[in-house]
Amino acid sequence: VQLQASGGGLVQAGGSLRLSCTAPGSTFSSYDMAWFRQVPGKEREFVAVVGRRGGGGTSVADSVKGRFTISRDNAKNTVYLQMNRVWTEDSAIYYCAARTRGRIIWGVMREASTYDSWGQGTLVTVSS
Repeated sequence: VQLQASGGGLVQAGGSLRLSCTAPGSTFSSYDMAWFRQVPGKEREFVAVVGRRGGGGTSVADSVKGRFTISRDNAKNTVYLQMNRVWTEDSAIYYCAARTRGRIIWGVMREASTYDSWGQGTLVTVSS
């Protein structure tokens, strides 16, 4: 699955940004879709996941709960990450990921290793 992420950029602390990730093809709705982020020297960190059609539901990391929202539009083959009230600590490269197989187990879906396709990343820089 080819994923294309976009929407990153420079934003001031307290501001908002929306990331998008598209995945061409007719089976997008059958994928679990997630966002991870990574800063140099650190491991890739889970941000949020939205389940496949029929599985429903979302899960977000505690560090972004109440500020970030993940959603998907299956008609547009797109998953979004709405980032509100951003902090400087949110600066990172953000990656979208697709999980094309496996049961819906929310704890497992927070693990990067369970995803088999990754986008190229989009850089988010939050200035103070």
